[in-house]
Amino acid sequence: MSRYSSFYPPYVPVAERRRKAEAAAKKLCKNGRVMSPVRIEGRGIAQTFWGKSWCENLESYSDYANRLPRGRTYARNGSVIDLQIKNGEITALVQGSGLYKITIEITPLAPQRWSALAQECAGKITNLLDLLQGRLSKEILADMTTKGTGLFPSPKEITLECSCPDSAGMCKHIAATLYGVGHRLDSKPDLFFTLRRVDMQDLITAASANSTMPLTPISDGNVIEDGNLAEIFGVDIETSNSGSIAADSSAAKPLSRQRLPKAKAAPKAAPKAAPKAAPGGSRKKSVGKQKGKPAPKPLAKNSKKPKRKPTKRL
Repeated sequence: MSRYSSFYPPYVPVAERRRKAEAAAKKLCKNGRVMSPVRIEGRGIAQTFWGKSWCENLESYSDYANRLPRGRTYARNGSVIDLQIKNGEITALVQGSGLYKITIEITPLAPQRWSALAQECAGKITNLLDLLQGRLSKEILADMTTKGTGLFPSPKEITLECSCPDSAGMCKHIAATLYGVGHRLDSKPDLFFTLRRVDMQDLITAASANSTMPLTPISDGNVIEDGNLAEIFGVDIETSNSGSIAADSSAAKPLSRQRLPKAKAAPKAAPKAAPKAAPGGSRKKSVGKQKGKPAPKPLAKNSKKPKRKPTKRL
């Protein structure tokens, strides 16, 4: 018998552990507890910016490097039967050789750190949808994930506790819970800000405040003096005792009341001369007045036209 057998329970296969997890979850549901299990489909634990960044932040610290691989296996096979995320706290139930309770506390984000990040993001985040979906510029994403100044916690800001007999700082049950948080952020990214105890609306408010520019005051150099006005507009300006400016009424009449001079009528065209008759031809008699001859009188309605006498041909 190994000297460690009295401290650690025997290994439980994955299928047996999964069956125990389902039975424990059903029992707790009957007692009135609302369960929120972690169900991971496929090989990837997280797919979105917030989920991936959470997992990558954990894996970047050497303090967690030895324990995270076992916890990843537990998270994939459905051992996390319940995961709850509240203000600065994570609680979970993980099925191993027994059912263990996990409590993880996250230190609130420092106000100075949050304010500095809000100033960096001012004017660069347009709405909450882009923020939650991670559709931001590379500069903003880099600022959020930078160690020490970003949003993600360091090992010093994380307090771990598990009811299992493992004395390590991070057991596989805690590691499975932390990976479960990364998977949960895929569907509910707003829980990340709840966990860090900050209001994500502050980033949008800072952006709106930065986009509103104050009006530039008018300086003395931009004011035109009275003498310059007279030279520019060609009017006589009088300054009264009260400081108001009066202009000559005759020179400052509105254009709408001034009468424009009438246009001169175009000269009448001269009457066209009558065309000359061709030589040797007969001329047509004009109906109008002819020079030296009175116009013929109009015939009465009942009068008959006089018959012309036949002319003799020679």
